[in-house]
Amino acid sequence: MSPDPHAHSQPTRSRREFVRDAFCGFGSVALASILNQQTAHAAVGNPLSPRPAHHAAKAKSVIFLFMAGGPSHLETFDPKPLLNRLEGQPRPKEFGDAKYQFVKEGAKLLGTRRTFSKYGQCGMEISDLFPRLATCADQLAVIRSCYGDRVVHSAAQYELFTGRVVPGYPSMGSWITYGLGCESDSLPAYIVMPDPKGALEAGQPMYSQGFLPAVFQPTMLQPGNRPVLNLDLPQGVSLNQRRRTLQFIRELNRTQSTAEDDEFNARINAYDLAFKMQTESPRVFDLTQESQETLDLYGVGREPTHDYGRRCLMARKLVENGVGFVCVVAGGGPGNQQWDAHGDIEENHRRKAAETDQPVAALLRDLSRRGLLDSTLVLWGGEFGRSPEAESSRGRDHHNLGFSMWMAGGGIRGGQVFGATDPIGLHAIENRVHFRDIHATIIHQLGLDQHQLTYPHLGRNERLTFIEGTVISQLI
Repeated sequence: MSPDPHAHSQPTRSRREFVRDAFCGFGSVALASILNQQTAHAAVGNPLSPRPAHHAAKAKSVIFLFMAGGPSHLETFDPKPLLNRLEGQPRPKEFGDAKYQFVKEGAKLLGTRRTFSKYGQCGMEISDLFPRLATCADQLAVIRSCYGDRVVHSAAQYELFTGRVVPGYPSMGSWITYGLGCESDSLPAYIVMPDPKGALEAGQPMYSQGFLPAVFQPTMLQPGNRPVLNLDLPQGVSLNQRRRTLQFIRELNRTQSTAEDDEFNARINAYDLAFKMQTESPRVFDLTQESQETLDLYGVGREPTHDYGRRCLMARKLVENGVGFVCVVAGGGPGNQQWDAHGDIEENHRRKAAETDQPVAALLRDLSRRGLLDSTLVLWGGEFGRSPEAESSRGRDHHNLGFSMWMAGGGIRGGQVFGATDPIGLHAIENRVHFRDIHATIIHQLGLDQHQLTYPHLGRNERLTFIEGTVISQLI
């Protein structure tokens, strides 16, 4: 940070350098969201202190299982016998039009090779890609009538996370943190666990706080066995020395001019939280303390489930310890590493399902047996679905006109299918659900009102649901 040219009477530069370096960069890694806070939220106490909800809440936290790239509804939760019968034929005109990126005019319909069976007391139809998840059918509320406004990854991902198709707006995780604060004083409020294979098309901006104060941005965990760096005290530094360092920083801060109080209060909050993470939170990130039965449940320690299994297990531990919003990404890097099955829908979806089916089912079972599912809303889905027409003979293109997502826990009534697409899966035709409706339903379950969860920006009160979303009351 550059020195303040007006503060001649105090050693501003050296003190700021000390504050910046005192924790070896830990704050910028684990809690960058607090370092640049410049609003009145930081002026009084902890800006992430829990806040009262607008109405009685059913859920306290959210885990978003983001299937990046767009999983096919036709291969997963929305069986279409007619599509199979019409395979190899042009799409009948009575089903209407669709705009795709890559499917060429005159492309033929592509049936699915997957087998659907009925599961649970509800008799929900789920494909054989998800044999483990299918055993949780009575906990799922599958929405078969989702739709969005864009058919390209970046814009669709922005809309899924922020309600807008352009960057610069707060994600739902940031809005929720802004609305409710955080129950934990030793963990970040909003955490994203990216896929270790690499970044997505929309990149980190889709997770960000946008125009909200920086304190509400996500903490991005690292891939591998060290999700947060520098949790251990530096060699030769005792716990008492670290406490004294923090106290010294506070004393220095008392001499800072009033004009900079907001920024420095935010920095002190960052280092206080960093200290608490170093002393209280290593156990949360340490999976070696979990029983072998739990590790086996998630598929940790064997392929292909190890990576997503350990991140789903981490998500359970985080919400168990008061984190409000956790996003666990499945799919990163270039096309075929995501659910982006342009070339071969069968190979791509078999591989991605094999990586995620057991961990996702384990998460639901583990939350349930620990009494956490009632207070944790789990959302599964991607930025769109896949086309009924074939691309490159064996693949499917992006498709935003009708696709499936599901919710579980957090006051959502499981064992039901809501909405429908037409008989070939082209358009959502019954009880259509936009991303705005998904957002409205999530924050409603958390006790937030979309009309009260606002923030002034450029002369108007902005909100997550943009124009307005509709709470899907049938799911509750």
